[in-house]
Amino acid sequence: MAKAPRVLGIVLAGGEGKRLMPLTADRAKPAVPFGGSYRLIDFVLSNLVNAGIRNLFVLTQYKSHSLDRHVTVTWRMSTLLGNFVSCVPAQQRLGPQWYQGSADAIYQSMNLIDDFQPDIIVVFGADHVYRMDASQMVAAHIERGNGVTVAGIRVPRVEASEFGVIKTAANGHTIEEFLEKPADPPGLPDSPDETFASMGNYVFSRDVLVEALRKDAADPASRHDMGGDIVPMLVAEGKAGVYDFKDNDVPGALDRDRSYWRDVGSLDSYHEAHMDLVSIQPVFNLYNNDWPIFTSHPQLPGAKFTDDATVGESIVCQGSIVSGAHVDHSVLGSNVIVSAGADIRYSVIMDNCKIGKDVVLKNVILDKNIVIPDGTEIGVDQDYDRERGFTVSKGGVTVLGKGQVIEAPKAAADEVAEA
Repeated sequence: MAKAPRVLGIVLAGGEGKRLMPLTADRAKPAVPFGGSYRLIDFVLSNLVNAGIRNLFVLTQYKSHSLDRHVTVTWRMSTLLGNFVSCVPAQQRLGPQWYQGSADAIYQSMNLIDDFQPDIIVVFGADHVYRMDASQMVAAHIERGNGVTVAGIRVPRVEASEFGVIKTAANGHTIEEFLEKPADPPGLPDSPDETFASMGNYVFSRDVLVEALRKDAADPASRHDMGGDIVPMLVAEGKAGVYDFKDNDVPGALDRDRSYWRDVGSLDSYHEAHMDLVSIQPVFNLYNNDWPIFTSHPQLPGAKFTDDATVGESIVCQGSIVSGAHVDHSVLGSNVIVSAGADIRYSVIMDNCKIGKDVVLKNVILDKNIVIPDGTEIGVDQDYDRERGFTVSKGGVTVLGKGQVIEAPKAAADEVAEA
């Protein structure tokens, strides 16, 4: 019987996430809460652990405290079996500089590879929402003898100019060219109206990755980026192949959420991804017990609904109380209190928010620890939202940062003063 390959997982979690501001003002992008109970990084870690890849390093850099704390508290693996999930901060091991790019992050962490001595290195990003059995991608990589295998998702050609695009040979899996946001994306051999967009997930043979990283580090013109420099280098050397995400078979997947993948890199895509969760037949199903998304849950009682509260197509997490209010197509995190007469629609409310009486929230994202005074309306008048210093996305979603203070409406303030 052939010996199973020794696989090491490296999760790139140093992303700043500027387009998600103000949600990333106090945390790294992979630490941004998602879906009420989770952090974005929980999705990639769950995918790898469910796939049996349980030796994992998480490379961090930007505002990493909440990310480090979440991983340390949540992702405690069995040391008896030699499993681990370990956060590794930037350490300036090779000189007085922080990570210069995703490839440089791995190069500066070469000691991890030298110590573990893997045969295969799985390098995944930390800020996408999806389910994937990475072990199937590893098997395809070994079977085809690639130096690197890039996960590709099929997208319509008319939309592909927003992505890094993979041009394949006639066999459909050898990569001929790696194109960054091309104006005229190439079609696939078996589907001319589709093209492969890179998912930012890679499987490497160890020796190939190590050699490529050393070459890249010696190139002063390089951006030291995995997708922008390392993969094109290996494509030019004829060592790169693509893995079709459509071929990935995740247990418990529904027809509607099979091959679901979303890059939540902007406020609008982040909001849209939440709306994918809440319908009766969700576009992305969180309730797949055959491939669970793991996280740590607060010690709180179940959600409670009182005084004829109405809640439609929404997720409401532990400890939250909705009293005589209406909630529709929304996600409420833990310990959210919604008072009588409030109307919340198409919104994402994170932990520990307090929603006052007769508040109206429409297409709103509230970060943690926000108190909304009685009678406040947000998301109703975008110009007024901007005047109050709120962030309004291109798609019209109003976003409030963690702990942002909201002034009471003048009429409500006058009533309080008179009382």
